[in-house]
Amino acid sequence: MNRKHLIYQIILVAFIVTGASCKKDFLDKNPPNAVSTEIFWTSEADVQSAVAGVYTRLQENFLGYERVYLDGFTDNAYLIANPFHSGITTIAFGGISSTTATTAEMYSTPYRVIASSNYFLANVDKAPLTDQKKNTYSAEVRFLRALAYFDLVQTFGDVVIYTAPPATLEESQIDKSPRAEVYALIEEDLQFAMNNLPDEKYNGHAVKGSAAALLARVLLTQQKFPEAVPILQQIMNSGKFALSNNYAALFRTAGQSNAAVNTEIMFSTQYLAPTKIHRNLNGMDLELGHYAIMQPYKNLVDEYEAIDGLPITESPLYNPAMPYANRDPRLNLTVKLPGEKWLSPNGSEYVPSINNPASGFIMEKYVDLSRAPFTTATANLTDQDYIHLRYADVLLMYAEAKNEVSGPDATVYKAINDVRGRPGINMPAVDEARYNTKEKLRDFIRHERRIELALEGHRYNDLKRWNIAHVVLPKLKDPNGVPFVFEQRNYFWPFPQTEIDANPQLQQNDDYL
Repeated sequence: MNRKHLIYQIILVAFIVTGASCKKDFLDKNPPNAVSTEIFWTSEADVQSAVAGVYTRLQENFLGYERVYLDGFTDNAYLIANPFHSGITTIAFGGISSTTATTAEMYSTPYRVIASSNYFLANVDKAPLTDQKKNTYSAEVRFLRALAYFDLVQTFGDVVIYTAPPATLEESQIDKSPRAEVYALIEEDLQFAMNNLPDEKYNGHAVKGSAAALLARVLLTQQKFPEAVPILQQIMNSGKFALSNNYAALFRTAGQSNAAVNTEIMFSTQYLAPTKIHRNLNGMDLELGHYAIMQPYKNLVDEYEAIDGLPITESPLYNPAMPYANRDPRLNLTVKLPGEKWLSPNGSEYVPSINNPASGFIMEKYVDLSRAPFTTATANLTDQDYIHLRYADVLLMYAEAKNEVSGPDATVYKAINDVRGRPGINMPAVDEARYNTKEKLRDFIRHERRIELALEGHRYNDLKRWNIAHVVLPKLKDPNGVPFVFEQRNYFWPFPQTEIDANPQLQQNDDYL
């Protein structure tokens, strides 16, 4: 953390209650900007406001809606220059350095969550609550701390561990800890969360299923497949979550408030217009749909099968003269295809500012056409929640983990088929004769993850945890013919130079010295 952030912790204003709770009806509350430990922690309302402040931290940078931009580091999408993240467009082409603004943002935002979490955990015992209530609130905050540390360890590898607010500047200046210790802390936090959070449907606050799903993802990232399987089975057997009945609506405001749709959502960064929106005068609708800051690659589009379940290179239904006909319905719900017309609610055609994108395609997922035409005047309405965890991901994680443990079986095929056969998609079941070995099915599961979770910000860490980013990405070029660059050292990024300067004990990652 840089000096500003360290001092911020030390004077005990690391916890800022500027936001509101994860419940939509609580997001419009605006507690004071800073609190004193002498007058705070005197009621359950204080504790709820404190928890709300930690959740609010998720709205910043890549723990909020901008997480979708991580797909712009991959073969899924092309990022064009934007004023919000200096240097972000260079990441896919080897531009990962200690002085890149994106590097600093990937580092500082999780640590703000951690600082706020630690301040809460250090003070919650002062509140006049039962131990059970304190444990429930602490479980929410430890879930959020685990989410932040998981983001850090995936990006930077070994990182500095703080589990309490440093009392002095010197106490804050410590070296990084090994990844194994970071993962141990994450797992400990998530186990505590699973033991103390309510076992119910996600309602805006983390629940037991949220913690279990994140723990499963953490275990898969470490290739602890046997440990992940029973946790995923527990979620699947709980009956608390189910696939949405409307794939497109999952990523739009109205759908996320619909019980038949949001049953799939297991954890999200939440927003509420007009006070808690994505960004002043911008946001997903403008950035993705109007300005086309992130443009899907043809490489991604070609990955979608024909409706007979065959790749387009093999399907007799594929017609090069009409390349988007007879395709997996998720393609048209994820990408604005050439020739496709977008309609405003009044029935008029809405034409984006960039209607001829360099990649040939515009992103449709997370773009809410109910608010079209998009202008800076409509930006104060953009409050789609960013979904971190959803049930389809749980099914695909189960398929992956179980296949790695024991190879193809009926439960693995069923998990994949449930995702492919969801209402409104109805893609054919997996060809069990074709994908009949662990290796073949592994490739298909990875394909299915790419399709189902396209442009949601998961692809980059998937490629890294599979240890194939250095193989897959350098084969590609951007629309200008610039080749991708991903070296072995890029699996972990360098620490921001500002952090190295502020903390003399923090040693830069070896490959960036």
